[in-house]
Amino acid sequence: MKTNLLSTAIGSMPFDNADYAIKVSLDCLDAPIWPQLSAYGLLEQMEIQYSENVPCAVIDKEKGRMYFKTDEDYSEAFGEFYEKYMAAEEDGNFDFMAISEDYSKGLYALFDKLQKEGKKLPWLKVQTTGPCSFALTITDENKRAIYYNEEFRDVIVKAIGMKCRWQIQKFKPFAENIICFIDEPILSAFGSSTYVSVSREDVVSILSEVIEAVRAEGGLSGIHCCGNTEWSILIDAGVDMVNFDAFEFGHTIAIYPEQVKKHLEAGKYLAWGVVPTSVKIREQTAESLELKLEEGMDNLAATGISKELIVSQAIITPSCGTGSLEAEDAEKVFKLTKELAQRMKEKYGV
Repeated sequence: MKTNLLSTAIGSMPFDNADYAIKVSLDCLDAPIWPQLSAYGLLEQMEIQYSENVPCAVIDKEKGRMYFKTDEDYSEAFGEFYEKYMAAEEDGNFDFMAISEDYSKGLYALFDKLQKEGKKLPWLKVQTTGPCSFALTITDENKRAIYYNEEFRDVIVKAIGMKCRWQIQKFKPFAENIICFIDEPILSAFGSSTYVSVSREDVVSILSEVIEAVRAEGGLSGIHCCGNTEWSILIDAGVDMVNFDAFEFGHTIAIYPEQVKKHLEAGKYLAWGVVPTSVKIREQTAESLELKLEEGMDNLAATGISKELIVSQAIITPSCGTGSLEAEDAEKVFKLTKELAQRMKEKYGV
């Protein structure tokens, strides 16, 4: 399946009006997203948004944080979770891992809009916080990353996989193709002294499990990392789309030519995050970003990969979410993403 320079985006937006955020998404993107809107409060923060019904999760609203309570007997809670997980795997009903409207105004705003209009989009994108970023960011009551508790880590991986499946099922009536991004910003720190005990093998295995959950519902999986990382990890995990910051780190994808060539020749994709999500957006135009994208593609083609293949399997995105930007800057990010995709499609006749 050729994506033909399809445009989409990472989930977060800075707006405090869900209907307006949906309008921006539908107006500017070939594959619209449901927006993650942290302006609505703590429950829409990156990890917390996906924590509903995960056993032993505690949200401390006074301190504005979430943690896992591990110092009491959790065997009954885990037993109930795994029973529901196995039942869901059997009957395909993942409602017990649904994301409620309290945790996502944007998801329901998009759902209601599409349901009201009764039309089917060619493409649509959903997303989840990745299991590595979730488990390495959220801690237990002693502020130790929950990733290092293997029992809890397994629960988190399975919960996130089920939340992916629930999202795809919810939006399937409204889209011919659904992309599900697994957002893993923490992988930019992989290999650093902070995470020296996090093994490559474990990361590949964890990501693979969530990717398989996406595929089980007929979705296309993507992994987004907004910094530099070992991109071959994502490819080895079997992801369909590798989304990278092609504005700041576009040259880094060419460090792995063999893996990337195999990835593309297998019919998979590179999602070029070439529209910056920092104040640098103020200096950019569609023309400048086209030059930046072409530079990155040519650099990759110089390793022996067909430029035609690179273009035909390319997706255009912002480099990261826009949640931390001023609203005006975020609007420009989406506007330029749309303009850049249009320019590239015209240029390559797709």
